[in-house]
Amino acid sequence: MVDIGVAVVAGMLIIPAMYVALQNGVEIFTASGALIQGDSLIFNVLPALFDKIEIVGPLVATAFFALMVIAALTSSISMLEVPVAYLVDSKGFKRNKATIVLMCLVLISSGVIVFNFEALFGLVITATTQYSQPILGLFLCLFAGWVWRRDQILSELKQGDAEIEQSVFWKIWPWYIKFVCPLVIVFMFYRSIA
Repeated sequence: MVDIGVAVVAGMLIIPAMYVALQNGVEIFTASGALIQGDSLIFNVLPALFDKIEIVGPLVATAFFALMVIAALTSSISMLEVPVAYLVDSKGFKRNKATIVLMCLVLISSGVIVFNFEALFGLVITATTQYSQPILGLFLCLFAGWVWRRDQILSELKQGDAEIEQSVFWKIWPWYIKFVCPLVIVFMFYRSIA
C-alpha cells in the first residue's frame, strides 16, 4: 500500500509540475494534444523543467534522478528474483551462478539498447509497457483464475496467513481474478492501442 501511495502522490506532483514547465516555455503536449508521457516525460520535459528552476534546480534534478536510479535498481533486483528462483529450483543452479548468468544476459541486452539508444529505447519501452505487461498480466489472471487449482492457491496463501480461508479476501479474490481482472486488463489494453 505504501508503494501505491507513493506512486499516487508522485503522479499528483508531476501534473502540476508539467504545467509549471509549460508556463516556462517547455513543451508538454504531443502533436495529438495529449500530455507527454513515458521516456519523453522523464528525459525531456523534467530536465527542461529542472533547468528552469534557478537556484535549486540542479539539486532537485540530482535528487530526482538519484531516486530514479534507486527505484530502477530495486525494481531490477526484484524482477531478477523470479528467473533466479526458477534456475535454482528447476534447473539445479546454485544461487550465485544463476544470478551471475542472468545478470550477464541483462547486461548484454542493456548494452545493445544503450549503444543503439535512439533506435531501440522507445521501441523497448513501448513493447514492454504497452504490450508485454498487459498481455502477461492477462495470462497470469487466466492462469491463476482458470488453470491453477483453488486448493493449490489456498495452500500457497496459507503459508503467509494461516487464517486466509476465513478472510474477505479469499471470498472475493477467486472471482475477482477470474472475471474482473481479465476484463479490466483487456479494456485498458484496448484503450492503450486504440
